[in-house]
Amino acid sequence: MESEMRTKHRKRILTICIAILLAVSAGIALSACSGGGAQEDSAAAAGGEADAANTASETSDASDAPAEKATSGEITVYTALEDEQVTEYLAVFNAEYPDITVNIVRESTGVITARLLAEKDNAQADAVWGTAASSMMILDDQGMLEAYAPEGVDRILPEFKSDKPVPTWVGIDAWETAFIVNTVELDKLGLAVSDIGSYEDLLRPELKDHIVMSNPNSSGTGFLTVAGVLQLKGKDTEAGWDYLSKLHENVNQYVHSGSKPAKMAAAGECVVGVSFGYAGISQKANGAPVEVVFPVEGSGWDMEANALMKKDSIEPAAKTFLDWAISDAAMDLYKVNYPIIATGGDGNYEGYEIDPVSQLIENDFNWVANNRDDILSKWIEKYDSKSAAE
Repeated sequence: MESEMRTKHRKRILTICIAILLAVSAGIALSACSGGGAQEDSAAAAGGEADAANTASETSDASDAPAEKATSGEITVYTALEDEQVTEYLAVFNAEYPDITVNIVRESTGVITARLLAEKDNAQADAVWGTAASSMMILDDQGMLEAYAPEGVDRILPEFKSDKPVPTWVGIDAWETAFIVNTVELDKLGLAVSDIGSYEDLLRPELKDHIVMSNPNSSGTGFLTVAGVLQLKGKDTEAGWDYLSKLHENVNQYVHSGSKPAKMAAAGECVVGVSFGYAGISQKANGAPVEVVFPVEGSGWDMEANALMKKDSIEPAAKTFLDWAISDAAMDLYKVNYPIIATGGDGNYEGYEIDPVSQLIENDFNWVANNRDDILSKWIEKYDSKSAAE
C-alpha cells in the first residue's frame, strides 16, 4: 500500500504545479487591484517622467523595461518568515540598498493575515513578504493588493503568481508538513523512529500528551497541516475531523508558531513536533537529537508569496524591495531553506532524504481558500482548549 502511494506521489511531480494553477484560476473571484495608487507612486518615483511611468505601469507586462528603482526611502514590511531568515535575507538587501530603511513586522501567518485584514481601510504595511499564498488570495479578494510586476517576474512559474495580466502577488517558495521526532525521548517510550512514519502513527497510545502542533489560527504551518489532513481524508467528509479529534487526545498543546514544535522537540520538551521540513532539518544540523519524518500519505503544503499593498500613496522603495525579493540573489537565499522555489530551480536538497516535491499532496487551493473560515471556526470549537497562551 505504501509503495503504491509513493508511486502515485512520484507521478504527481509533473502534474502538481498544473493542479495549483487550475485551482487558482478556477477558484476565488479575485478582484483587479491596479489604479490611482500606482499612478501616484510613479509620479513620486519618476519625477518629471511621471506620465510615461504611469502609462507603462498601466499597460506593461512582465517583459517591459522596469522603471528606475528608488535607492532610498523608508518602508514597512509585514512578513511571516522566520526571524533568523529575515535577519539573514535583509543583510543582503541592506548591502545593496543601504539607504532604504526596512521596518519589519514579523508574526505568524495567521496573525499577519488577521492584522492586514483589520487594517484594510488604513493599510500600515507597504509590502507583504513571505506570507502564505492562501492568505494572499484572501487579501486579493478583498481588493487590498496593488497590481505590480516586479523586475524579473517573467522568471517566476505561472503557478507561483496570481493569474492577472499584472500580478497582484508573486510566490517565492513552498514548505510542507513534517514530524520532528526527538529520538532520545522516543526511546524512553519504547518506540523507534521507524514507528513514526504516518499520520496514523501519531495516534499511538504511547504518544499521549507527547505531541506539540501549531495552532492553525495563528500559524500557516498549522493551517496547511490541518487543511492537508482534511483533503487526504476526503475534504467535505467528517473523516478528517474524526482523525483530528483522535490526534487531539495525544496533543499536549497547540503553539502559535510553525517552527516552535520543532524547537520544542529539539529541546526535549516534546517527543514529536508537528512542524515543517526546514525547521526540523535546521535543528538536526545544529546537533539536536531529532529526525525529520515526512508522512507517507503526503505532506500538506503552501507557498510563501510577496505583494504590494494598495495605499493612497505608495512608497517607491517598496517596489525596489519587491524587485529584489524575487531576484536571483534572493532566490539563492530562499533555496537554502526551502528546496521548492518559484523560479523552478532544483533548490538545495541538503538534509532531505527524499525528493520533497514528490512528497506534496495534490493541494486544492481553491477549496482551501473557500473553506478557510469554516475550517478555522470548527477547529477552535473542537480543539482550542489546548492552545498555548498567546
